[in-house]
Parts: sequence; C-alpha cells; structure tokens
Amino acid sequence: MFKKILIANRGEIAVRVIRACKELGIKTVAVYSTEDRESMHVKLADEAICIGPPEAKKSYLNLFNVAQAIANSGCDAVHPGYGFLSENPNFVRICDDLGVKFIGPDAETMERLADKAKVKAILDENGIPTVPGSRGSVDDEDSLIRVAKKIGYPILLKAAWGGGGKGMRVVRSENELIDAFRAAKLEAKASFGRDDIYVEKFIEHPRHIEVQIIADEFGNVVHIGERDCTLQRRHQKLLEESPSPVLKEYTRKKLHHTAVEAAKVLGYKNAGTLEFLFDGEDFYFIEINTRIQVEHPVSEMCYGVDLIKEQIRVSAGEELSFMQSALEPQFHVIECRINAEDPERFYPSPGTVKGLYIPGGPGVRVDTAVACGSKISPYYDSMIAKLIVRGGSREEARKRMLRCLDEFVIEGVKTTVPFFKKILTTEEFINNNYDTNFIDKRFLGRG
Repeated sequence: MFKKILIANRGEIAVRVIRACKELGIKTVAVYSTEDRESMHVKLADEAICIGPPEAKKSYLNLFNVAQAIANSGCDAVHPGYGFLSENPNFVRICDDLGVKFIGPDAETMERLADKAKVKAILDENGIPTVPGSRGSVDDEDSLIRVAKKIGYPILLKAAWGGGGKGMRVVRSENELIDAFRAAKLEAKASFGRDDIYVEKFIEHPRHIEVQIIADEFGNVVHIGERDCTLQRRHQKLLEESPSPVLKEYTRKKLHHTAVEAAKVLGYKNAGTLEFLFDGEDFYFIEINTRIQVEHPVSEMCYGVDLIKEQIRVSAGEELSFMQSALEPQFHVIECRINAEDPERFYPSPGTVKGLYIPGGPGVRVDTAVACGSKISPYYDSMIAKLIVRGGSREEARKRMLRCLDEFVIEGVKTTVPFFKKILTTEEFINNNYDTNFIDKRFLGRG
C-alpha cells in the first residue's frame, strides 16, 4: 500500500480523497494556489505545497509546477480527482517518469479512449450498441453530407475530443449542415485544440444513464450500478439519482452487462464511467470517462462501497475487495450539485460565505470544502457542495432532499438551492416524465 499520496486538485474532491487516505493510514500532500492558502483541503492534509498564483493555468493546470511539487513531496502516488489534470496523458507520463503511481488508467489507455469517435468504432465492431452514426471522424464536407443522408435527420455533430457540450450542434436539415459543421469545428478547436468532428443520429427525447465500473490489474471488472443523469442544463449535469427510475429490471441487467463487457473490450483498469443514452426502448453507448466522477457518492450511498478507497487499493496492485455477487442496491439515492450561482440566470456568484448551516439527519451526506468564512473564488468552478440523500424509495429520497434543501443555509453568496426546490416539486420530476431537454425548455426557454 502507498505511504504518501499527493492530491493534484482542490475543493471538495481534494477533501474527499484526503479523508479516504486518512482512513487507510496514508499520509497526504495538498497542493494549492495562493488563492487557496486558507482552504479546507490545505488544512486537512499532512503537508501542503504552493504551486502558483490564483489562475488555474498558472497553478493547478501548470504541469511543471505540479511535477515539481510531486518531486519535492516524496509521495509515492498521485490522485488527480476530476477536472484539471485528471485526463491529461502527459501528466500521467510525468508521474511515471518521477517514479510515482498515477491513480487512474495508464497514459496509453487514457490517450486511446480520449478519441470518442475511435472508441465508438471499436465498440461497434465488438457488438456493443452505440448511437448510429459515422465510423470515426468525418474529414470533409462531402463525406459529412453522405453520412447525414444515410442515417437521416436530425443528426448531432460532436467533437471527437472533449465534452461538456463544446463542439456540439444539432442539425435538423441539410440546409443547416455545412454552417453547423464549420461552427462545431471552430468551437472544438478553440476548446480542445483538435477540430475532429463525428456524426450521430440525434435522439429526440433521451434519458442520460451512466454505469460506474471499477477494474483491477487481475482482469476483474465489476459495475456499481447505474446513475440517471438526465437532469442537465446545457449538457451540464445538475442532479443524479440511482437506481434509474426508468429502467425495467431486464434492461437494467443488460445495461450493466454491456458496460462491463465494453470496459473489457477497451482494456480499461481503475474506476471509470460508461455513458449511455436511453430512448425508452434501447440504450446506446456514447462515451467513457477515465476518472472518478463528480457524482460518485450516488453509487457509494446506493451500494455501500467506498470508490476512492477502492481506486487507491487497485492502483496499489491489490485485487478488488468485492465481487459482483456482493453488490446490490440498498437505497434510492439523489444528489444535487449546489453551486454559487444566481438561481434565476445561472451567473456565477463569487464572494465570502458569511453564514452556513449544513443539513443532517438519517440518510444525509454533504461533500464540501466550504465553511463559514470560506471564499468562493471567481477563478474556479462554482460548486459549493454536493448534497446526497438516500431513502427506501424514490419518493422518500425526494422528500428528504426537499427537507435538506429547506435546512441548507448559505449566506453571503447566491446559490442554486431554490432552483433545486423548483425541480423536485415539478409534476414531471415527481412522475418521472422528463428527458435531457427538460430544464432547458422548462426553465430557460431553450429548445
């Protein structure tokens, strides 16, 4: 087992990893920008190293500065969390060169799986259901027109590298196609440094469902159920729940089996997530995430496992501590991402937290790095906390979440707490009758 782990991240995920390490008896090293000098993750770690000024590109994304911290820390492993350098194969190679273990997949795997178009083609060839579309990226406009005609409109143009809705365009007719293609390529190039675009059939009213998997070095791959991530704003997840309330048991088992088989085909090791679209009848693979996800606590509370500890164990060369037969969902779990944003316009709301009351009680978990007096910085992501609740049924979990949102007091900054109260009391959420476009249409007047 590792003796010392450096956490190459900040905020609540850094705190989450530090706590798991403490319970495993592992020393921790925090890295921080000058903006984060008084942050919770710095105070909780055994050691802390400053890696630069507030701007992320000069600190948390600065490969040289982070590498220097690793070299000076004497750590034997690095946990990247999510975001920042977590899916950067060059960072993995730096860790290898420094003789420390990167807690995640190796650089070759990460690089190979970053190309969504190629991953889709590999899985197509191995019988894994994917959204109908192009085999790999589309290189020119003539090929694009042919592919679009073959699969039929509407279609979706997607950046082969990256995510978050960047480089994505819905096209409903050939008249829109070329302009949308050029715009998608420009946005993809600006966002990810690559302008490769591939084409998929656009599914009009999908649910977005992902399967959590973890794999060790001995060929064992297990799933830890699925998470329904359908409630999104402009392709950004806001609320997740598990189990998905739309899947029948036969479909659920088939989805889990498909995810495990896909992970094996791709040769994936460590924790990862396979994402699917579900149209009410069939599901289709769309991408794999080669990191721990923001919403991993949903699976942890549903199945009673600790994914961060398991990540660390398998990275240290141990076998998985549980087999598939031991994993069963125990509760219905819902997570809301509480952001420092204006709940009406979704503009960031940086500032100082002047008052804070965190809800509690049976079946309640709050992952946060914020305390009274904490500064919500304009330099980083606006997430304040993840509020996760469990119940014996979906309705019990929904009512518990509403109770916790009523109790959650965050003074000094605007938050999305009121927005989640609206969502959870809509007829659509209560009756489980919505798709990925619901929030954009109902609350933002889009689509």
